[in-house]
Amino acid sequence: MENNAVNEAFQTVIPVKEPSYKMIALRGVVVFPGQTVHFDLGRDKSMQALNKALECDEEIFLVAQKNPNATDPAPQDIYRVGTLSKIKQLIKLPNDCVRVLAYGRERKEISAYTLIKPHFEVALKDFADVSGDELEIEAVKREVAAQIERFRKLDPKLPTEIEAALSLTNLRHFIGVVGTYVMKEDAQKQKLLQLQRQYDQLEEIYAYIIRECEILQTEKKISAKVRESIDKNQREYYLREQIKAIHDELGDNEDELREFRARAESKGLPDYAMEKIKKEIARMERMTPTSPESGVSRTYIETLLELPWNEASKENADLKKAMKILDDDHYGLEKVKRRIVEYLAVHRLTNSLKGPILCFVGPPGVGKTSIVSSIARAAGRELVSMSLGGVRDEAEIRGHRRTYIGALPGRIINGMRQAKVVNPVFLLDEIDKMSSDFRGDPASAMLEVLDPNQNSEFKDHYLEMPYDLSKVMFVTTANTLDSIPAPLLDRMETIELSGYTYEEKLQIAKRYLLPKQLAANGLNEKILTVPDEAMNEIISKYTRESGVRNLEREIAAVARKVAVKVVDAGKDKKNLEFTVTKDDLPEYLGAPKYRSDVMNGTDEVGLATGLAWTAVGGVTLNIEVALIPDGKGEVTLTGSLGDVMKESCHTALSLVKGRAKEYGVAPDMFKNNDIHIHLPEGATPKDGPSAGITMATALLSAFSGRKVDRRVAMTGEVTLRGKVLPIGGLKEKSLAAFRSGVKKLIIPLDNKKDVPDIPAEVKDNMEIVYADNIDSVFKTALL
Repeated sequence: MENNAVNEAFQTVIPVKEPSYKMIALRGVVVFPGQTVHFDLGRDKSMQALNKALECDEEIFLVAQKNPNATDPAPQDIYRVGTLSKIKQLIKLPNDCVRVLAYGRERKEISAYTLIKPHFEVALKDFADVSGDELEIEAVKREVAAQIERFRKLDPKLPTEIEAALSLTNLRHFIGVVGTYVMKEDAQKQKLLQLQRQYDQLEEIYAYIIRECEILQTEKKISAKVRESIDKNQREYYLREQIKAIHDELGDNEDELREFRARAESKGLPDYAMEKIKKEIARMERMTPTSPESGVSRTYIETLLELPWNEASKENADLKKAMKILDDDHYGLEKVKRRIVEYLAVHRLTNSLKGPILCFVGPPGVGKTSIVSSIARAAGRELVSMSLGGVRDEAEIRGHRRTYIGALPGRIINGMRQAKVVNPVFLLDEIDKMSSDFRGDPASAMLEVLDPNQNSEFKDHYLEMPYDLSKVMFVTTANTLDSIPAPLLDRMETIELSGYTYEEKLQIAKRYLLPKQLAANGLNEKILTVPDEAMNEIISKYTRESGVRNLEREIAAVARKVAVKVVDAGKDKKNLEFTVTKDDLPEYLGAPKYRSDVMNGTDEVGLATGLAWTAVGGVTLNIEVALIPDGKGEVTLTGSLGDVMKESCHTALSLVKGRAKEYGVAPDMFKNNDIHIHLPEGATPKDGPSAGITMATALLSAFSGRKVDRRVAMTGEVTLRGKVLPIGGLKEKSLAAFRSGVKKLIIPLDNKKDVPDIPAEVKDNMEIVYADNIDSVFKTALL
């Protein structure tokens, strides 16, 4: 080789006089002058050449290698003509690679290799452009432009840079653009680069484009003939096979879509649901599996297919069996049990799956939530529960529209998915604890759910179609009705659950709570025994509630302390037996937490026993009246009284003043004495009008000097005319009177209708007196 300094056998170099340049052998890239190209480098030899050139701020010689697969090319594997280029930008890539952006400046030819290892350095000689005759060049350039336009029509995918190249006045740039974007093979590009005369380059481009145009035209003719020869069925088969092949190559979900179709056909969906699923499957077929929309459609289809549309659980038609299940699980709650048996009987006669909508209202711990699971078992239905406490977003009920990212159906539809049948028992717990804010009012959304005339076409925002909830037995629970909107309350059948009597609590503790805690703490009936006397002591002095939650906690505390003693006994624990008596309770539970409501020890003047309703049941309420001599008739009210109760005090005082003469009270007593009305336990807020007759009785007793019978308790609102008006919570108040030991209970005559709700043990041990005016109250209560 002329002026070649390389001894290829021993990889040595011979010094030359020309300046040397760092060189990079490129794989699959041919750089033309005037073109900006980017390529990735990863070979050590190329990286070293690049770094050396950057350190010296030199241009670098970029040349293609003959075999792109050669990892360590020798000089004979590299073309001689390349492009001297300027490095514009470097971007570091993973795996120690670099992306280089370079601008080709001018063509050069290798005259000698001055260095081979650790990187290539070469001496270069000029490879100048030979322009030739301008007329010939312009003529061939126009022909090339015409053929490019023809080529573009045949191949619409041709890059837009080609059109821009047609307007370039710089012939060298024109050749570079066309060579880069039109020619496909590296050998053809290198051949174009090595042609020194510009006319020859244009002629090479012209010949290449004509050949490519002919090939494209021939392909189109062949394709047209093939298409014409394939009839409609064959074409569909061909296209389906092509689509299947493409899906297989891309790893698409054709099998999943077939499964969706099969599940939809076998599920017996309504027409509107089936049509919706088919549309979504058709959409998924046109999407790539990795697109976000594909995931949204997949989730939607799966939701529709997982919902029950026709599946229903077989209900229990045996009323005796249902009643036995309810009795075994819960003591008392007769109203609830009776209503469920009535529903099952109606279902047996009508064979209708339409479910009732019940609302259990009562204080905490009376078994509202736990009875629902027993209802499900007794009715032979699945149970789904949903807590509404703190729910303040309408979307919790109706779901989100699918336009939102991460949209999901509401909790009603999710509950139906969980149940997998169209007729479950659906518990909506704490419906009185819902609230509303700027996100909507969930209570208003519940109107549709709990309306028997609307819930057959319940519309969840996510489903975008009606869903039938009419076969669901909805059961809601609440502690109070005050916070439930009237329209929502109107849609539910309300069943009130009041507190348990002492006898009912004793039976619940013996039958359910004690065995449950014995098992939970590793004990049995032989090891721990709690007599009725001790259990009654726990009920009366260690708990004060309408339900039995705290009672269960106290029983658990006794069981845990016995468990400690059993473990401490070691090997002798088989023979251990513990009987917790009434006197042992302070050792296990500490000092009593509450004093029992007992009637007053003596008959006193100005002291009357009233009754009050609380969230945990009824309580007795002593009302004290004291007269302070040498006063001015001022009235003092103490005991944390609310506005209504204060008004009731003034009403009772005015009533007694108006009837003073009838009962022998001098009018001057009201002027010469200050009046102090006090209700003990001043830290406890008190309000309501039901203590009216009790206040009037205590006031008349104080002014007349007549004692109040301590064996009498009373409740009722009083008017200025002396009429006794009805009150609420009679059952709870009567239980409180019974627990305190009184023998007579005065109630308004209008509350006679509520007496059947009072437990039998209360009515058997206490005389109930009906009063329609204050005179009959005074006659019964004052001695």
